[in-house]
Amino acid sequence: PTAGGTRMLTNVYRIDAIHAETQCVFTNTVPIAAFRGAGKPEFCHVVERLVDAAAREMAIDPAELRRRNMVAPTDFPYTTATGLVYDSGEFAGNMDQALNLAGRDSVELRRADAAARGKLLGFGFSTYTEPDGFKDNRVSMQFDPTGQLSVTLTGHTNGQGHKTVFSQIVSEKLGLPFENINVIQGDTDRIGPGSGSGGSRTTTVAGGAIHHGALEIIAKGKRIAAHMLEASAEDISFDAGQFVITGTDRSIDLVSVATASFSDANLPDDLGLGLEAAHHYVARTYSFPCGCHVCEVEIDQNTGMVDITRYQMVSDFGVVINPMLVEGQLHGGVVQGIGQALNEESLYDPVSGQLVTGSGMDYWMPRAREIPNFDWAVNETRCETNPLGVKGCGESGPTAALPAVINAVVDALAPFGVTHIDMPATPERIWRAINGKAA
Repeated sequence: PTAGGTRMLTNVYRIDAIHAETQCVFTNTVPIAAFRGAGKPEFCHVVERLVDAAAREMAIDPAELRRRNMVAPTDFPYTTATGLVYDSGEFAGNMDQALNLAGRDSVELRRADAAARGKLLGFGFSTYTEPDGFKDNRVSMQFDPTGQLSVTLTGHTNGQGHKTVFSQIVSEKLGLPFENINVIQGDTDRIGPGSGSGGSRTTTVAGGAIHHGALEIIAKGKRIAAHMLEASAEDISFDAGQFVITGTDRSIDLVSVATASFSDANLPDDLGLGLEAAHHYVARTYSFPCGCHVCEVEIDQNTGMVDITRYQMVSDFGVVINPMLVEGQLHGGVVQGIGQALNEESLYDPVSGQLVTGSGMDYWMPRAREIPNFDWAVNETRCETNPLGVKGCGESGPTAALPAVINAVVDALAPFGVTHIDMPATPERIWRAINGKAA
């Protein structure tokens, strides 16, 4: 997390020099490990809080200060001070679209309405990018004699819906119906090692493996189809699941070619039985999802309780294969970010050192009733570093949520001279800030 986050200290901005010094400390508290974002949410939070603080100090619109310093689309490929190379994105466009979606122009009307109800309204937003889609994945693609295609991958889903996405990619590349596709994940008896799922990489690296595996299937299929149609392989084209002799109406579908491939009579002399492919895809460069999140809160001045009333997101995940699954990833990630920003904390008894938030009864994770409806829009730019043009999405939610929520809380507390509050911004901490106590 320390190394991964440090690389992102430039975020979406043209920052020419970075000096970072990190320290790792051993403690006797509960252990920690890489969580969704693995350091990137915390470092995005640092940068976006600093930008908001600078804007307030200089009396500049925080959106305008960001816009003046953002990497522009004409700057790509852009090498950051930490050595990352951004390939695509519309950082200012994401922000402008999100602020419009959030109704920023009318926020003062909502602030006045909240004040009339005894509430403090805060409006905050954050912009972000982060590196995803690295390491590798393997795929094995094999037709059986009935025309069923088994697609075996090293990655494994644990709630993201990868199996559906992989089936979609195969279906699009090969023109196969879903019922002909069987995705097998994480079976080490069938496939060699790979980096697995994590780091928002799976669609990028597994999808890249499937893409190249499909090309191998098509290339071998063309030779078989040419043999069966008594044509030259160079004259065979492939589209929507059909091998066609170019310039004619003669064709044969992929499933028929696959079933025929198990008979020697249908094969060129130098091809073995069956139609299969294998590919080991290695991502040499990152993809960089980006976007802007906007959060609006109402705070009870008497109790410090925070109610998130509105939350809008604009995201650039490259080519979006399955919008419903992506939105689910976003919702879950933002909820985790909200928990970190407002609630979740490991607390210890000051005398005994005993952990007192060690169960679901005491550790305050967000509940459904505490989460607002989310509004999401897409501002798509194709990734230039992988064949599908996709960018990771799983870690974007918490990465953007931390500073968006805290910026909104600080904005609500500005009438009391509050310029910063530590995470988690619990009711007690907010109440202390309102009442001039140490927050």
